[in-house]
Amino acid sequence: MAKLNKIWAILLLFITVNTYAQQPKTRILFVLDGSGSMYAKMGKDNRITVAKRLLTRIVDSLQYQNDLELALRVYGHQSLKTERNCKDTKLEVPFGPNNHRSIKEKIKTLRPKGTTLIAYSLQEAAYDFPKTPGVRNIIILITDGIEECDGDPCAVSLALQKQGVVLRPFVIGLGLSADFRTQFECVGRYFEAETEADFENVLNVVISQAINNTSAQVNLLDIYGRPTETNVNMTFTDSRSGKEIYNYYHTLNYRGNPDTFYLDPSYSYDVTVHTIPPVTKKNINLTAGTHNTIAIDAPQGDLNLKIIGVTNYKNLQALIIDKKTNEIINVQDFNGTQKYIVNDYKVELLTLPRITQENVAVQQNKITTLQVQQPGKLNIVTRGLFEAGIFRRHKGKLELVKNLNLKTNQNIVVLQPGDYKLIYRQSAVKETLNTKTIKFTIKSGVMKHINIQ
Repeated sequence: MAKLNKIWAILLLFITVNTYAQQPKTRILFVLDGSGSMYAKMGKDNRITVAKRLLTRIVDSLQYQNDLELALRVYGHQSLKTERNCKDTKLEVPFGPNNHRSIKEKIKTLRPKGTTLIAYSLQEAAYDFPKTPGVRNIIILITDGIEECDGDPCAVSLALQKQGVVLRPFVIGLGLSADFRTQFECVGRYFEAETEADFENVLNVVISQAINNTSAQVNLLDIYGRPTETNVNMTFTDSRSGKEIYNYYHTLNYRGNPDTFYLDPSYSYDVTVHTIPPVTKKNINLTAGTHNTIAIDAPQGDLNLKIIGVTNYKNLQALIIDKKTNEIINVQDFNGTQKYIVNDYKVELLTLPRITQENVAVQQNKITTLQVQQPGKLNIVTRGLFEAGIFRRHKGKLELVKNLNLKTNQNIVVLQPGDYKLIYRQSAVKETLNTKTIKFTIKSGVMKHINIQ
């Protein structure tokens, strides 16, 4: 009874109950090693006796835990080791309400016999969980040996996580040396237990991590290190499998502080904050049962693109370019404001002709404004078909602004103010020397008319 009270006390220290948060159901599948090596000594008893005793107490302590279901799978307990039965695994007690007595009775009757088949047991465990959406499926593997059936536990575990069948398993190694850690860390979160006291403590920690509320806040830091940035989506992915776990829009609460939300502590997370450009923080590990603060540098400022006066462009846009990578990170509409990570950018305004700004500084909590003159219009009236182009002299060279395929009647082109040349030849005339040139000037808000024959 004293042992049971101790377990309850430890669990209550870890479990944080939030009465306002709706908690998803959790299913825990114990996968217990029933191979012959479990008869090896652990203190005054053997490993299987210690495992049965502690697992029974844990199942007892969880009997009245809300939104929690348990099940038991055992391997290596039906065939002798000499038979090397690599399919010797069985779901002894399936998930269901009030099955705690059945699990304890089955644990009491277990007798280790055979070999260690971890990979196949994990593979079969995928079918043990009912197909219910929104449930946390957790495996706790208790073993004293490594794979003996030529399977690949790491590959099986990773496949189950990618498919969303289970969260990253917990692995408790009984009496294993530190050398075995590297072989099990790829399977799940690994814990060592050399003594019964170790096993008891580890089992309690694992259970608390499996069922606990773990809160977090993300501090999106401005250039001064203050958590003032907000209103941006954050994607949480499993660092190991790349599986998308959560998507949250960052919020400041009514006190102006980053809001608290809940995360599953069994994952190591990569967090991508979808600023422009996005920022990512990798391999974030949470402490179960506590409040975790995740700090990410995301200082932002605003870029405003503005046309002076009335625009004749249907949808004028600009390319925002990362100067280091020369990649286009956004296409921004004019007469609007967009947030960007604080930095210097190259901006290409998709006017005719294009206007390039090589160094546009976006600064913390400031609005950087780029203004473009109101365009004018060129109206070309023709009585036939013409091959033509609009050119300008730029940086000492003649530069093509726009190719034209002129047709009969009016041809209207929106252009920025400046001096241009219209160079053209009648399509039907197959003589190069028939090429002609007309110089013209475009003024803001003014229509320029040209008649060609």
